[in-house]
Amino acid sequence: MKKALLTVSFGTTYRDARVRNIDACERRLAGAFPDRTPFRAFTSGMVLRKLAQRDGLIIDTPAQALERLWQQGYKDVAIQSLHIIHGDEYEKLVRHASGWDGRFEALFIGAPLLNHQRDYGRLIGALRAQMPSLADDERVVFMGHGTGHPAFSAYACLDHMLDAEGIPALVGAVESYPDLDLVIARLKRQRVRTVHLMPLMLVAGDHAVKDMASDDPGSWKSRLEQAGYHCRCHLQGLGENPLIQQMFVDHLLDRIPEETAL
Repeated sequence: MKKALLTVSFGTTYRDARVRNIDACERRLAGAFPDRTPFRAFTSGMVLRKLAQRDGLIIDTPAQALERLWQQGYKDVAIQSLHIIHGDEYEKLVRHASGWDGRFEALFIGAPLLNHQRDYGRLIGALRAQMPSLADDERVVFMGHGTGHPAFSAYACLDHMLDAEGIPALVGAVESYPDLDLVIARLKRQRVRTVHLMPLMLVAGDHAVKDMASDDPGSWKSRLEQAGYHCRCHLQGLGENPLIQQMFVDHLLDRIPEETAL
């Protein structure tokens, strides 16, 4: 039986970030499931259009990828999401895949990074492994994307768990709660002087480069400097972290437990 591995992410227009993060996760998954032929899809229409127009790089949407697999005679398809939370993009992927129920002999979908309480503990361990050594007056601030979906609460939950474990790091979100104003208010109460900014995103792409680390007056770096903090930016996406990569492998194994990853 022909078996496929379809890895699905939001995507990015930054080539180097794509190689360091998305490609790295795809290689880890492909190495773990060597009996499956690897394929890729992106969920962001904006990213797909820009890559096609600027670079001539054509990447499938999930719907196109599933159609391609069907046409090529694959019967067993395992899909792994590289999304961070169980939000709009992941639900869109599930909707696309549900239309293929009964057409493939087997169809599995691995959960996004944060799907179960234990995932938060594993993510915290992975984040600690990439955090720099900090003085008492230093903190890491992780910048998440945020969402209007009810899954926005994942960011606040992660922030609460970091605090409960005494880890000198805070979580904020670009588009939802906790916002940067709340983060700054907490930094003031903690008498922080230096902030290390890190993306809480699979890829250190447009949001990390522009919204987090740029000199634009509205960037997180600029706003924190205006509030009196010295800032250091770390443009490392979560996809570069081997512990994060293993979480995605394990999430797919959760859905196809009869397989054993290498």
